[in-house]
Amino acid sequence: MSDAVDTVLESIPNPAAVLDTPKSSFISNAKSFASGGFGGICAVLVGHPFDLVKVRMQTAAPGVYKGALDVVKQTIAKSGATGLYAGVGAPLAGVTPIFAVSFWGYDVGKRLVRQYHGYDEKAQLSTTDMAIAGFFSAVPMTILTAPFERVKVLLQIQGSGSEKKYNGSFDVMRKLYQEGGLRSVFRGSFATLARDGPGSAAYFATYEILKKKLTPEDAEAPPLSAIIMAGGSAGIAMWTLVFPIDTIKSQLQSGEARSLSQVCSTLYRNGGIKAFFPGIGPALLRSFPANAATFAGVEFAGRFLDTLI
Repeated sequence: MSDAVDTVLESIPNPAAVLDTPKSSFISNAKSFASGGFGGICAVLVGHPFDLVKVRMQTAAPGVYKGALDVVKQTIAKSGATGLYAGVGAPLAGVTPIFAVSFWGYDVGKRLVRQYHGYDEKAQLSTTDMAIAGFFSAVPMTILTAPFERVKVLLQIQGSGSEKKYNGSFDVMRKLYQEGGLRSVFRGSFATLARDGPGSAAYFATYEILKKKLTPEDAEAPPLSAIIMAGGSAGIAMWTLVFPIDTIKSQLQSGEARSLSQVCSTLYRNGGIKAFFPGIGPALLRSFPANAATFAGVEFAGRFLDTLI
């Protein structure tokens, strides 16, 4: 199966080669948006159940769950297998713009780094350069990510024992706005940027480095195996780095209005350092397949679009 997919991928032109040719910015941006959006949809379909488990472990009161498998068992017992996709509407509705902006922002970041150093388009970027470009991608992405994360978290914890308050993503947005305006909708934005900035830096740098190392020197394009390994490893690197910040973000977005210092002190008082890492198992389990799917989707969509445009 892998050989067959590799053959299909190799038959599609390498996007790196296409980027070296002059193209209008409109076409380039459109391709980045489309490829990133497709990759994001792949990530959500593969990774949402893991993410649901992570969020419920991060936000549940002590003793509610015995572990990740217990979250799965209780969720299925209460809502069936479809319960593992509670709140999936928000990320599915948001993945196209969020991931599109992320990968577009990364491309823009690389161009800015090249301009700053005076590099041409064929020059290899250093690890630091790629990390800077990755961090840049999180800045515009946060504007879209923060409200969608807020909606997703509220819908995910709703099915874990709390009273049903919302009837879907749009109902969450409407009620949040009624309760506190845009301030309520965008609660946790700073924590989201604090997570996604360094996370994206590690994410894209890890992917680029490993993809290059795992691609044979005589290959015209990275094989599927290199994309999967590099993409999955990039996800693990990102979550390992920023998981405590993600826990704080989930707490800020799921409960009553609290300050960052209040959340941190409450977490530490209730469980010490370990309290900042609940659900890290499901997060790391999710990160490899979800991000492997993301980059495979982005690479495949990019090469396919190159055959059309």
